[in-house]
Amino acid sequence: MTKSKTFLGKNFLLQNSIAEHLYHDVAADLPIVDFHNHLPTADIAADRQFENITQLWIAGDPYKHRLMRIFGIPENEITGNVGDELKFKNWAKILPQTVGNPLYHWSALELKRVFDIDKLLNEHSAEEIWQECNMKLQKPQFKAANLTEKFNPEYLITSDKVLDDISIHKKANVRLINIQILPSLRGDDLLNFSQPDFAKFLENLSGNEVSDLTDYQQVIIKYLEKFHQAGCVMADHALDAGFEYIHTSEETARTIFTDVLAGKPLDIKQEVQLQSYVLHFLGKAYAASNWVFQLHIGAHRNTSTRLARLTGGAGGFAGIGNSCDINSLVRFMDDLEKDNHLPRIILYTLNPNDYEALATLTGSFAEDGLAGKIQLGPAWWYNDHQSGIERHLEVIANYGVLSRFIGMTTDSRSILSLSRHEYFRRIFCNYLGEQVRQNKIPDDFELLGQIVKQVCYINSKTMILNEK
Repeated sequence: MTKSKTFLGKNFLLQNSIAEHLYHDVAADLPIVDFHNHLPTADIAADRQFENITQLWIAGDPYKHRLMRIFGIPENEITGNVGDELKFKNWAKILPQTVGNPLYHWSALELKRVFDIDKLLNEHSAEEIWQECNMKLQKPQFKAANLTEKFNPEYLITSDKVLDDISIHKKANVRLINIQILPSLRGDDLLNFSQPDFAKFLENLSGNEVSDLTDYQQVIIKYLEKFHQAGCVMADHALDAGFEYIHTSEETARTIFTDVLAGKPLDIKQEVQLQSYVLHFLGKAYAASNWVFQLHIGAHRNTSTRLARLTGGAGGFAGIGNSCDINSLVRFMDDLEKDNHLPRIILYTLNPNDYEALATLTGSFAEDGLAGKIQLGPAWWYNDHQSGIERHLEVIANYGVLSRFIGMTTDSRSILSLSRHEYFRRIFCNYLGEQVRQNKIPDDFELLGQIVKQVCYINSKTMILNEK
């Protein structure tokens, strides 16, 4: 393929010589620690050879699906049973018009870094790029394991439901060289007491072993031990829009759980009380295992019933919810800390209006000898674009400590999305370079280079290795 001039050159997003120096000489070659993602572990374990670029790049990517819906492309031609070539060409057709959205950058970066394609994807280049990508995907170096290794990851932490098969991680690790794929526990199902399928979930979890709250807690501990044996070092819960926490006694929680087992509906207060009690129990258990507790706050997931029915719960159509109930969050963390059971916590928020409030909490709960116990997590989901990341960095610098920040994670389902670490590192180095250019921080390469290493690699690795 004849290469055309591209905007995605050596100094993409780097706007001054200091940024260039920091990125090329420090950040570019650092290993990746991606501590929250939904990567296809089974594909890596099987060393899948993808049939075509749609299967690798589009089929499992709700970000792309969302943009195609905005352009009015029929759902059947996005997630339905039409051919993969049409889905790819639908994406190619709209991509030039997505300028300004991070997917424009990400898509060009992925095609360049993985397939060495400089030509910009559009409806005119689509056929040529479709053929070239598919041809390369038939080569051994483009199978799932080699694609993963291409990005120089060191640790990849996937999000796994309590009933998922986490033995697959061990099989995936056999395929990889100097890379560890580890599970993390996504514990939302453990708190979905009012969901219609909770009784079925409980049956799958325990058979008929649960007759009261104590039994339920013992079953949970059994699964936490299973995850721990599989290398799990992190748990993850979604505290969606409307999250509330109420300090709840064991007696009250026990009574409410008995009603759950009897199939009685809970009122809103009862549901909050039982969820609060079990969440507190889980927080203590995570602390006992020295796990990191990730809290994803503020998504409004229940939007289009039609799309949820067609595509499932992770279809790329959730929204941003109202601001976090800071009082509930603080009471939850404080209850754990009062009993010396507060684990290390990462606070993600989908609502950027919460950045400042959550960033201040990184200094509210501390532990002697442990730096960065509470973290404002990376700019998440709708916020991980250039301006969102820049604003997020500014908030951490102003309200917390930038040098303790744990950097980037993809939260993605695509192997190719690991290229977003490059995207973040370029933005971060440029942020520091601009601060120097404006004479806001010193032009000290040794100092700034060390901060780049910490934020882009060291802090996150230290976190998942349970080091102080």
